[in-house]
Amino acid sequence: MPIYEYRCAGCRRTVTVLTLRVSEAVDPVCEHCGSRDLSRLLSRFAMVRSDDARLDDLTSDAALGGVDETDPRSMARWMRKMGDELGEDLGDDFGEVVDEIEHGGDAGGDDGTAGGDDEP
Repeated sequence: MPIYEYRCAGCRRTVTVLTLRVSEAVDPVCEHCGSRDLSRLLSRFAMVRSDDARLDDLTSDAALGGVDETDPRSMARWMRKMGDELGEDLGDDFGEVVDEIEHGGDAGGDDGTAGGDDEP
């Protein structure tokens, strides 16, 4: 099923339209402001890959080449990339902890453990 994306000239937001077939005529309307003044965007496409292939890419020499395991910020960037690539919901705390590490914090609680809320 094709998915088309449009930019609304009225509110500047992106509108996504799902059709059943490529041959189906599309008359898009902005779902945010109701405008019909839309311009079609070039959309990304998806390629299906197995979990194993995605994990292999994340742990390849090329992906790990710029990671400095002694630098918390470098590790935080890699953690964010890994979380994005896996597409899993890692919980609300994950993003907050990675943000804190990336911005120079230690993401530790009063007891020095990450998060600070968990019992040992």
